[in-house]
Amino acid sequence: MKQLQKLKFNILRISIGLVYLIFGFIKFIPNLSPAEDLATNTIGILTLGILPQHLGLTILAAAETLIGCFLIINWKPRIFISIAIIHILFTFTPLFLLPEEIFGKGELIFTLAGQYIFKNIIILSALWSLKIDLNIHLKTIEEPSTTKWVGVKNQ
Repeated sequence: MKQLQKLKFNILRISIGLVYLIFGFIKFIPNLSPAEDLATNTIGILTLGILPQHLGLTILAAAETLIGCFLIINWKPRIFISIAIIHILFTFTPLFLLPEEIFGKGELIFTLAGQYIFKNIIILSALWSLKIDLNIHLKTIEEPSTTKWVGVKNQ
């Protein structure tokens, strides 16, 4: 990657990592995360109530915290950017599973929880940008040079 592309990549990667780290960490502390109820209700629906709420929230907190740490330290970025994309896509499930918590009583008017979710579209876009940049970088490294050297003999 060129120097400016590396800088952009690192700024996005670290900033997204910090968001994941902070939002994941606060889920470990009861009643601190504004998304705690939304997350536990969504996890309850997605796991059909099999996973206890506290355990589901703890697993989510650990996953988000680890994604954040690994993005910050740039360990296996291709893997953890992909994991983060999958995770962030799941954050949109309350739009379909719990519309009353997202839209309240108004039609297409977001509650605070809805705004909290919808802003994830920015994170999703940034993650896709990172994935594309990383794939382009890896592709250019893996492709052999197509330049052929032609020797010209002096006569």
